[in-house]
Amino acid sequence: MRELGGAVAKIIVNEFGTREFLRRMADPFFFQSLGCALGYDWHSSGLTTVTLGALKEGIDPSLGIMICGGKGKVSLRTPEEIEKAAERFSLSEALTKRLQYASRMAAKVDNACLQDGYQLYHHCFIFSEKGEWVVVQQGMKEHWARRYHWLSEGLESFVEEPHSGIAGDRREEVVLDMTAKESEGARKGSLELVREDPRNLLSFAREAEQTTLDDYFRRTPQARLIMPEKHGIERLTKQTLAALKMAHELNPKNYEELVAIQGVGPKTIRALALLSDLIFGKPPSWKDPVKYSFTVGGKDGVPYPIDKKHYDEVIEFLQLTIEEASIGREEKMKALKRLASLQAKI
Repeated sequence: MRELGGAVAKIIVNEFGTREFLRRMADPFFFQSLGCALGYDWHSSGLTTVTLGALKEGIDPSLGIMICGGKGKVSLRTPEEIEKAAERFSLSEALTKRLQYASRMAAKVDNACLQDGYQLYHHCFIFSEKGEWVVVQQGMKEHWARRYHWLSEGLESFVEEPHSGIAGDRREEVVLDMTAKESEGARKGSLELVREDPRNLLSFAREAEQTTLDDYFRRTPQARLIMPEKHGIERLTKQTLAALKMAHELNPKNYEELVAIQGVGPKTIRALALLSDLIFGKPPSWKDPVKYSFTVGGKDGVPYPIDKKHYDEVIEFLQLTIEEASIGREEKMKALKRLASLQAKI
């Protein structure tokens, strides 16, 4: 997998450049197809971790691309690995810090601002010698996996529609998505609340609390009452209040600065979002933002039949790269046999 993955990456970079390689890694469909071509089943959450692990070891730094981070405790070393890789690429200290910030914010946003119940356990930060980057990270919920893709190209905000794609096997019924465009009012409301004395939030919550369903629906007859598993404002913990006090003192200029504050985590983000809805009438989005299944289709029709046109395009591209790759005959034949076998079953 290391040799084949490295060869494929080399051909893409040589033929199309590092920017195109990053674009493809930010595409959930291409990433999944690449993992399958390297030998992993479409439905395995291990495809993400093993594919990135193989690429991390198989890609020659001379290509101008480095992969940092990984699974579990390895992900915690991402900032340090970015710094070492940046030194190799002779990047400035300012750019290095921006890359480390991007890595940290991508992880924090998907953990705190996008509350879908999936706990992140894998984080990879891929960047070029030009400072362009991609984040591929994955979370687990019971035995279900969800993968999040970010791309620096075209990224206008870390806290509004930042993903190039989110892949998962199923949609969740209730997801707090503070990155959705529809959550703009809730983000602004959260900032307004932070500017207040944190001690006032308790009284705000009591004043805004509804007494009966009849009262609620008389105020907003078109509203849909959503009752999450844990709404988070029945009591503001000491930890949450401490984070709010710090945010109040730092006086963030925008929502991204608020999220970036150390100590402002999922509970604080959720409490502010719900209080913003209650006080200002600016609800956050509760729609699950997952857009892609983990694959272009399964050979057994699960989760749905294969998208033949898309798969043909991916296979044709991979066949071209493999045919031109500088790898041994044995690895080449194995790869072509896997692709031929896959295509024969379509």
